[in-house]
Amino acid sequence: MNKIVQIDPDQVEDVGPLYAARKKVYPQKVSGTFRRIKWGLMAFCLGIYYFLPFVRWNRGLAAPDQAVLIDLPNSRFYFFFIELWPQEVYYFTGLLILAAITLFLMNSVGGRIWCGYLCPQTVWTDLFYAVERLVEGDRRERMKKDASAHRWTLERISEFVLKHSIWLMIAWWTGGAWVLYFTDAPTLVKELVTFQAPAIAYIWIAILTATTYLLAGFMREQVCVYMCPWPRIQAALTDEWALNVTYRYDRGEKRMSVKKANDLRALGQHAGDCVDCYQCVAVCPVGIDIRNGPQLDCIQCGLCIDACDNVMKKINRPTRLIGYDNDINIQRRIEGKAPIYRIVRPRTIIYAALIALVGGIMLYTLATRSLLDINVLHDRNPVAVKLSDGSIRNAYTVRFLNKRGFDRVVAIDIDGPQDAKLHVVGGDSITPDRPMIVLGRDGTTELRVLVTAPSDRNPEKSIPVKFRVTDIGLGEVASATDNFVAP
Repeated sequence: MNKIVQIDPDQVEDVGPLYAARKKVYPQKVSGTFRRIKWGLMAFCLGIYYFLPFVRWNRGLAAPDQAVLIDLPNSRFYFFFIELWPQEVYYFTGLLILAAITLFLMNSVGGRIWCGYLCPQTVWTDLFYAVERLVEGDRRERMKKDASAHRWTLERISEFVLKHSIWLMIAWWTGGAWVLYFTDAPTLVKELVTFQAPAIAYIWIAILTATTYLLAGFMREQVCVYMCPWPRIQAALTDEWALNVTYRYDRGEKRMSVKKANDLRALGQHAGDCVDCYQCVAVCPVGIDIRNGPQLDCIQCGLCIDACDNVMKKINRPTRLIGYDNDINIQRRIEGKAPIYRIVRPRTIIYAALIALVGGIMLYTLATRSLLDINVLHDRNPVAVKLSDGSIRNAYTVRFLNKRGFDRVVAIDIDGPQDAKLHVVGGDSITPDRPMIVLGRDGTTELRVLVTAPSDRNPEKSIPVKFRVTDIGLGEVASATDNFVAP
């Protein structure tokens, strides 16, 4: 018999909450090398994203002239001079492979530099922070206003409305810019302004506006810490030679005030350069203390490097107390050895070689791909028909793909059955003996083709038959193989 045990609630150990409550982060404005790099990359990335849909590219008569266009109704993807068809989806697979290997290479060289400088979440969050500082003031002002017992003054309400209005404008243009990649941008902008755009356009703009507003304006560092899988993956891929944002504790410890450190140095004793000013914490967009060592939250944006450098310059100490470094060099400096860096090593060489290999294969296939193609599908019911004169006829559905921007005249030939005759059903053949048809530009043409051959010269039950299509003007050839079967 099971014994019922009563537990005294007062004796149960309190294990605390299941997750940590969010502490609002108030990043402080900072200037320096890495801040300028981030501003430059932000302007570059956002400039491309927002304005690329308006770039034009001449592809000939009646062809879309938008440089980058995902044309879903016509199943095309245009990227300047490149036009991809649904049958060429493997190029996108190659791009995904290249992106993954490039991310691995970036990680092996400089840790999470993708997260700190190029990730869309970082870029838009950084932009929203800039708007917040412009409207509400820097770190101390925002913290003071949020802690005030009289938060909602008229001035505070006007700042709140202005900030969120600018955020929504940025988020709206972000969502609108994404939709512009799927149709002609100037036309859609006009339709959106006059409220004549398709409902699906407004729906997607609303969805993307809401997600940008929420992720960059409210969730911010929570996306990087809890939602993004890359910090966990990156931690498994890194090695001891990767350069990460590192507090050089061999130089910074023991922490003390500037005055005490100067006194100790005057006596010839060691004193750490870190003055415990917490500027590295104040500027951090995820609110961590880099001096506590490597942390999952750190996106390695380098802003703490700029903040620390500014302090070191003020107290006349060498810069880069915080910098891109590795633990090997810290240990070497403790032992009195010179630091060493190995950007080029087997790991980075392998990644670079894989990038070159995959990129080379993609470029080769793109440069040598045929702009004329043919697909053949054998009729299944009936598979073959025996005619009154004893000959055998097979029927096929043949699809021709003309990927050029102009009409083409092509000839159709077959190899396989002896003395076989070819007939295009309903096709306007130019010549009766050798079928020649006109393929429309940048499209597919589907025809029914009959192949008839004498049975006495083709006794086998199944004979390979090769359909060959030849461009009369350019000489391009494409072929496809099927079977010619007896009843």
